[in-house]
Amino acid sequence: MEGDQTCDESSTPSPPLSPRGNREKAEALVDSLDTQFQPVIDLWVPAIIEIVDVALRSYFLIPASEPQLTTRDEFHEAIRGLKLSKAPGPNGIPKRTLKHLPKRAFSLLVHIFIAVFHTHHFPRASKHATLIYILKPGKDPALPSS
Repeated sequence: MEGDQTCDESSTPSPPLSPRGNREKAEALVDSLDTQFQPVIDLWVPAIIEIVDVALRSYFLIPASEPQLTTRDEFHEAIRGLKLSKAPGPNGIPKRTLKHLPKRAFSLLVHIFIAVFHTHHFPRASKHATLIYILKPGKDPALPSS
């Protein structure tokens, strides 16, 4: 059946993480990753490495195309699509404020985003997010799938 997942005979299922300390959880994750990602020791690996190396070198020789810069209309559509019920981002600016920006502020914001796309420099704050995990009702909090 499509969507069914099969388990390899050589792999053993990991026990669920117990709700102990973060250090124990981290160690369990390290152990799990160590068993999943073992180095491949095969005679043909150097040939594969060479193929990948050649492909990467040719890829990096081709100049990157300029990104598709945003337009004022695309930016306006993105702001219009913001849901007011969502929490503000790290900058603390409420969605309602963004939707009611004066024309001059809106125009400056568009120019900032175009400059970010043009220079390929994304501010450090744009690369971080705060994730809040919400436990599914009736699920075991010790299981990662919950």
